[in-house]
Amino acid sequence: MTTNLMNTQPTAPAKNDLAATLRPLLLDLAVPLGSYYLLRAAGVALVPSLVASSIWPAARTIVGVVKHRSVNGLAALIVAVNMVSIAISFWTGDPRLMLAKESAISSTIGIAILISAFAGRPLMTAGMRPFLVKGDAAKDAAFDRLLASSPRFRRLERMFSLVWGVALLAECIVHVFCAFTLPVGTVVWLGTVLTIGAILVGIFVGSIFSVPMETMVKLEAGSKP
Repeated sequence: MTTNLMNTQPTAPAKNDLAATLRPLLLDLAVPLGSYYLLRAAGVALVPSLVASSIWPAARTIVGVVKHRSVNGLAALIVAVNMVSIAISFWTGDPRLMLAKESAISSTIGIAILISAFAGRPLMTAGMRPFLVKGDAAKDAAFDRLLASSPRFRRLERMFSLVWGVALLAECIVHVFCAFTLPVGTVVWLGTVLTIGAILVGIFVGSIFSVPMETMVKLEAGSKP
């Protein structure tokens, strides 16, 4: 009897479960973005850095289409953002336009996130899910069940992506406005502040929707909220 009780006790999630959950996010975002910034820090020009950082997500996208007949949303988004940046980099040498073009990244990502939310396949779910399930197999299964059966859960999922999409588009609009109205020297550092601000808005406002989702996942998985 004692043995049976001990065997039925829940076990802590294995570290490799969390690693497996985070792996797609790391491969689709961390690898291309990290390689881009490393190349830029090493003195590589903008276009070669963007092209090099596009190789891995492009390969992931192609493999997904050929092997699984599905598009890897995050990987494809990184490729699209890089292509837009490359195209705009050849557009002009005007310093104000060059500063404004930096907002193309956030605007492209923001638009893609909004489209995915309205299409019922929110891109931000891939980034949010690992933090909700934390590598726990029961929570991971609960997440899938809620997606399949709970309209409220799907609504919260869409709203989370909508918040991020709106935040990034707003950052783009403000960045462009500042690029053409403020001194160039000011916009150089202000662009970074705006980007960080958009991320913080996405995190804090998005938590209005992600926190209830986490509670629902815990309840569905049989845990205490």
